[in-house]
Amino acid sequence: MKYDVVIIGAGLGGLECGYTLAKNGLSVCVLEQCPVLGGCLQTFKRKGTTFDTGFHYIGGLGEGQHLNRLFNYFNLMDLPWKKLDEDCFDEVIIKGKSYAFANGYDRFIETLSKDFPHQKENLKNYVATIKEIGQNIFKSFEPRSAEEFYQSKAFTQSAYDFLNETISDPMLRNVLAGTSLKMELHPEKLPLYIFAQINDSFIQSAWRIEGGGMQIAQKLAQNITSLGGAVRTKAKVNELIEENGIITKAILTNGEEIEGTTFISNIHPVSTLELVKESKIIRNIYKRRINNIPNTYGMFTANIQVKEGTVPYLNRNQYIYETEDIWSYYQYNAARKTDCVLVSYQAPKSEEKTTCNIDLLTPMNWQEVIQWENTTLMKRGSEYEQMKEEKAMECIDIAAKRIPSLKANIEKIYTSTPLTYRDYTGTFQGSAYGIQKDYTKLAYTMLTPKTPIANLLLTGQNLNLHGILGVSMTSFFTCAEIIGMDKITEELKIHENN
Repeated sequence: MKYDVVIIGAGLGGLECGYTLAKNGLSVCVLEQCPVLGGCLQTFKRKGTTFDTGFHYIGGLGEGQHLNRLFNYFNLMDLPWKKLDEDCFDEVIIKGKSYAFANGYDRFIETLSKDFPHQKENLKNYVATIKEIGQNIFKSFEPRSAEEFYQSKAFTQSAYDFLNETISDPMLRNVLAGTSLKMELHPEKLPLYIFAQINDSFIQSAWRIEGGGMQIAQKLAQNITSLGGAVRTKAKVNELIEENGIITKAILTNGEEIEGTTFISNIHPVSTLELVKESKIIRNIYKRRINNIPNTYGMFTANIQVKEGTVPYLNRNQYIYETEDIWSYYQYNAARKTDCVLVSYQAPKSEEKTTCNIDLLTPMNWQEVIQWENTTLMKRGSEYEQMKEEKAMECIDIAAKRIPSLKANIEKIYTSTPLTYRDYTGTFQGSAYGIQKDYTKLAYTMLTPKTPIANLLLTGQNLNLHGILGVSMTSFFTCAEIIGMDKITEELKIHENN
């Protein structure tokens, strides 16, 4: 069978593209190399407990907010969403001092002003800019040139410079950047646009999901199949065949051929180009450009299973720092010990007041695991296992200062590194946020869905904006190359009024 669209990778972006295109009457086939769907939405179960891999919480899901609008379109709003504490959805703790992030722009300002009364006007200016950039996210769908869009101040200014120019108190600057383990803070590269869009969505509202993020992928896959599309697991693409300047088929590792009119890759652009083994269209200069763009760091995660009924559930996230050097994690430092941890609680059933597991996350550079890059899962050796054990204990030591009941009630610890993400999800170098965007080189690091091959498109976190909101937006940009932006905006306006 020949499909209208063949999609490589059943992560969020690939599944959202599949749903949008199937909804518009195209025949769609989504191919996933892993036994399970979802990419970084994947969950795993151990002894009856569900653990998330890359998904922990999302922002802007409230009525009338950005992600609510998109998830209504994708038919995802009926999942068991759990709203975080509006008075403190994120808690930033720097050297033992706690600061609360509250939902709502005015409440956000008032809450932080209690700790920084002399910065209230600066906080108002900070929020005004964040809000303006965030509220204009759908303007990217308007007819305008890419050059005009990327030349706006949000793209051409660094997040670091913005904070320094807007906030005069160094500690408040650290606090405002302190929830940004959900992006790579790079003082010389991170565009204000990325910093603002992501933080704005969480100030609007913050949510977890009871039962794990995998439900998002499963629901999207069900929606695709209900529309006549195909979603296949254990279907690894080994090669894309180019004939007469276009891709004609995907060859799976078992030799099966999947023909298509258009192909969308939801995997890393470097990995995508490696699939086109023989091409008369893709020039070496394009390959070098893609191969030479740096990637963001990865994450080390300790998934902690705790004894039932022993650790109280906290309806917020905790970002714990034992340093004020918050903007330096992008740099590899072999001597640096773990000094920051994101603590994320698994949302329990509504009637329960304790949690069954806690995830501890800390940045991890690819160089920290590169010596094992040619190893495979479960066969990396004792040194690797020892490294993970030591890293996990460093994370636990930090978290235990805020969770007194943690250490005594640990039943099991499961760990993952960028290598784990690479092997389970196909993420290039285990990068947590994809390609490293650089506000000084936007044309070089902000990729469009188009590739030199006319019918080969890209989607996912490596293009415009990462995270659930960013990938969802990018999926529409990719689909617009097939069905037109007018169709996309028309459909989204329907849901805007629902």
